[in-house]
Amino acid sequence: MKVLIVDDEPDIIMTLDFLMRKAGFDVFIGRNGAEAIELVKEHQPDLVILDIMMPNVDGYEVCTYIKQTEQYKNSKVIFLSAKGKEVDIERGYAVGADFYMPKPFSSRELVKKAKELLTK
Repeated sequence: MKVLIVDDEPDIIMTLDFLMRKAGFDVFIGRNGAEAIELVKEHQPDLVILDIMMPNVDGYEVCTYIKQTEQYKNSKVIFLSAKGKEVDIERGYAVGADFYMPKPFSSRELVKKAKELLTK
């Protein structure tokens, strides 16, 4: 299973990369929204773990692109964001997120949710 991790914080990327590889996933890394869209086109990931607040193209726009593009719409999207207000979470689900996890997050819970989404 292919997982695309998109975040502009190097520490988060390192942590998620380690966790997802350890869980047996093939991992690709994007550092901003524009890069994320290119990586989705190139690798067609099964799961995208996506930050919201990023330079140029934000996570909401990336998720909207994935869910509205026929060949990618079945990719699962988990938002992992410091934006934890109810309005942010609602917007995340409104643009198509399969799950929304506020930061700070439980790594065990994230891996569990990723596996759960990919076995549906």
